[in-house]
Amino acid sequence: MSPNYMRSFSEGCLRPPTVTGQFHTLFFGSVRVFFLGVLGFAVYGNEALHFSCDPDKREVNLFCYNQFRPITPQVFWALQLVIVLVPGAFFHLYAACKSIKQEDILRKSFYSNFYISSVFLRIILEAVAFWLQIQLFGFKVSAIYMCDMGALEKKSNITRCMVPEHFEKTIFLIAMYTFTMITVVLCVAEIFEISCRRLGFLKTR
Repeated sequence: MSPNYMRSFSEGCLRPPTVTGQFHTLFFGSVRVFFLGVLGFAVYGNEALHFSCDPDKREVNLFCYNQFRPITPQVFWALQLVIVLVPGAFFHLYAACKSIKQEDILRKSFYSNFYISSVFLRIILEAVAFWLQIQLFGFKVSAIYMCDMGALEKKSNITRCMVPEHFEKTIFLIAMYTFTMITVVLCVAEIFEISCRRLGFLKTR
């Protein structure tokens, strides 16, 4: 791919054709990524080291922590961010390869419908991630986790484990749910903006 294509692709990703889309990019790329990258590491970075069970043995702690966290929240949210970016990136890659100007995206029905489809797909992916987050992490992190050690000790045995900084993790969970909902609202608002432009209620640049 030539440098011009790469430049068009990067400009399309950073400056979507709608005002709402540009705000979404700013929110997604600064607030959400910064929150996850900086604060997420501070809250979850040493969780496995401080997760302790009774009896406090390395193999018990490791076994129960893997049961408590089938996937770490940082990995899940990082995957969510990457996957949600794919539809928009695919559209802007297509636009760059076809040399489509940003102003033409909203003026031509095929391009605008294609772009709206990518936004709809983004909403669906955010909704699926929202549901998966509920299934994996719930809405609250308890201070005590009851671990079933039957597979480790070959007999039924429930042990208590202490979850470090459980209150901070609960706040972080709520924040990530909130960010997902804000992103979905911005996507819906972007589709509404495009519809208003096509109906003539807003001027297309």
